[in-house]
Amino acid sequence: MVRCLVLILMVLGAFWQTSSAQIATDAHTVTLQVNQITLLAVSSAALNLTIDGSVAIPGQDLMVVTDQTTMLLWGTNASAQKVTVNTSLAAPLFTLRVVALSPSVGTPAPEVTVNTVPTDFILNIGRSSGSSQMRYTGQALASQGVGTDTHIITFTIVAQ
Repeated sequence: MVRCLVLILMVLGAFWQTSSAQIATDAHTVTLQVNQITLLAVSSAALNLTIDGSVAIPGQDLMVVTDQTTMLLWGTNASAQKVTVNTSLAAPLFTLRVVALSPSVGTPAPEVTVNTVPTDFILNIGRSSGSSQMRYTGQALASQGVGTDTHIITFTIVAQ
């Protein structure tokens, strides 16, 4: 009887060890990395501002045309960011100004006369996605005559 009991315990012990030996675990490391994302888009590819007889006032030298149909859209996950604006045109004949109107995030800078030096356009955008309507203003003096300025306007998200 004792032999039988010892035999049963040995069989159960072997079964228990076999069952335990079949359970295995393993582990590995998973790294999720988020890189800096900075995106900008302008809602229209081209904008034409034309000063003609319809916007000129008789007897005044200054002629002005405005347009606020263009939107600037952005997204960034970097902190302490701002948007700057500049033009590719080194020696314009006429004045081109732009201002951000009520950006959804950030603080608009005062109206900017665009030039080749990047100038603050929207401050404090931080980590955000947002949009802003823009108002472009073209100015010319009648005494400057006629001509055409073609600007390539560049908006850039940079550290503040």
